[in-house]
Amino acid sequence: MKKGDSRDWANVLAGLDLEKWWPRKGLERGLALTPKQRAVTALSLGIPDMVPTFELEFQLTRELCGRDYLTQEALDRASTKERERLLKENGELFIEVAELLEYSIIPLQSITDLDALVTMARHMRDLVGDKYMIWAHADGTFAIPDGEHMMEYAFWLVDRPEEVHRVARENVNAQVERASRLFDAGVDCFILCADYCFNQGPFMSPTMFREYVTPYLAENIRKLKEMGAWVIKHTDGNLMPIIDQIIECEPHGLHSLDPMAGVDIAEIKRLYGDKVCLIGNVNCALLQTGTFQEMEDSAHYALDHGKPGGGYIFSTSNCVFKGLPLDNYLRIHNIWEKRRDY
Repeated sequence: MKKGDSRDWANVLAGLDLEKWWPRKGLERGLALTPKQRAVTALSLGIPDMVPTFELEFQLTRELCGRDYLTQEALDRASTKERERLLKENGELFIEVAELLEYSIIPLQSITDLDALVTMARHMRDLVGDKYMIWAHADGTFAIPDGEHMMEYAFWLVDRPEEVHRVARENVNAQVERASRLFDAGVDCFILCADYCFNQGPFMSPTMFREYVTPYLAENIRKLKEMGAWVIKHTDGNLMPIIDQIIECEPHGLHSLDPMAGVDIAEIKRLYGDKVCLIGNVNCALLQTGTFQEMEDSAHYALDHGKPGGGYIFSTSNCVFKGLPLDNYLRIHNIWEKRRDY
């Protein structure tokens, strides 16, 4: 738009397909995006008006809002009438947290019952319209097994490959079918939360990962994208030996870029910043046990190396967990507030 153009900005915006236009064209100075548009722009590797932020989980709701999220156990004890009220109140608490902390993406979690999640998703979408992105879980790929079954699992992978492949396909199909119901209810983003890596490296060798995970991760992501959803892949730990395989599966975003496992956002940005939106890298351990200077340095480092050129969402390297002092999280959140504008 030329200087002196008298057209009304609201009318101009109303005629644009913002989800496609913002990532491609960037931001005209003076126009503020909605939280969802910021997330869409970043996930599309564009530059929004400001760096978006959200957390995989924010578990300090009692400290911030005076009450906790609904649990599946409490839902199971409730009557039919009470269930509807509890689900609506729970969805409203997720929205309240997002509004207070200026998140762009709101989680749909804390309970596991699919019908209940669908009810909650519809209520949340009715309340927020298209202002926010709402995400849910939808990962059908193999994660690190628990310690009790690690040896049994390792032998299964080697001794029964045909069965492993069959289970892998079934798991992905089940998750995609589940995600389809949530998408129809208003969920527009899925975060795939199977953890693949320890701090030392992935639980499968890269060769075995190529056989048993990569093709199914690619299928999982492709089918979710075909629905029209945004897809973020999460894994903690040192993912460097398998990151090329994850990137080739084409998620929109990659979380958590774990600094406790030596993952350096500066290096990831250099290698893959033109292929995937980077999310995370603020050290969770330091937020609990570090000095104030160490916490702040970690937040500044993530912004210094993630923000330039767009394609970046600010968050911790895992979640805001129970026991973490709220003031420590707000300290790094305040750094985001001061540095978020492009």
